[in-house]
Amino acid sequence: MSFRATDLRVRYAGAASPALDGVSMSVPEGALYAILGPNGSGKSTLMRTLMGILRPESGGVWIEDRRVERWDRRELARAVGAVPQSEAMAFPLSVRELVAMGRYPHLGPLSAEGAQDREAVDRALDRCDVAHLRERPVTSLSGGEVQRVRIARALAQEPRSLVLDEPTASLDIRHEMAILGLLRQSADGGMTVLVITHHLDLAGRFADRLLLLDQGRVVSEGEPRDVLQADILSRVYGWPVAVDVNPITGAPRITPLNAGPPPPP
Repeated sequence: MSFRATDLRVRYAGAASPALDGVSMSVPEGALYAILGPNGSGKSTLMRTLMGILRPESGGVWIEDRRVERWDRRELARAVGAVPQSEAMAFPLSVRELVAMGRYPHLGPLSAEGAQDREAVDRALDRCDVAHLRERPVTSLSGGEVQRVRIARALAQEPRSLVLDEPTASLDIRHEMAILGLLRQSADGGMTVLVITHHLDLAGRFADRLLLLDQGRVVSEGEPRDVLQADILSRVYGWPVAVDVNPITGAPRITPLNAGPPPPP
């Protein structure tokens, strides 16, 4: 699935300035596309707008050349698996029950799970390394375990695209690398993956393209080596950094410097 946004402007009620101001982007099918930026730069707002949760003042979003508001919500849920930054659990559920909720867009009202649904749930549990937790209450899990369960729920949908807001938050290094490897593998298999992340090094290592936001505007968009430039990052993040090449991965490596203001723009 491809995503395209043109000149998005989004303003929250009572805000003096827009949360998104003229944001345009294009995500080709089968890409792993990472959205970066400091706190408050508009990353989560952009995700919610791409999913049709927020309606922009101006501009538009297209998913597969169809405006997002013209998608039936159930149809969109079958096509795009979304993992928001956080969510409240309204009811006590087991891990297996929560992951099985990913099959709801495929089931009719009051329909029971079939063999295909059970297989999809089991596959998602295995892929996110939470099968051994299947009977545990979600409320008994650590933050990292809950995050992996939520990603498993999105995978159980068997979507054509994934949109994830900070998917590796609270994960230890083993599971962080496993999830990013899974997302890279999914993109290599033809799935479109959009990831919001604060991990600059890992975005540069795993993503095909990056979008860097600051104060609701696009600062840079392109391949990792073009976006992860020391002068750009120092200015956007308000802290001096050095950028070189990781000799093991070949990806850009960002090192925050000890002290001092960032270089002038």
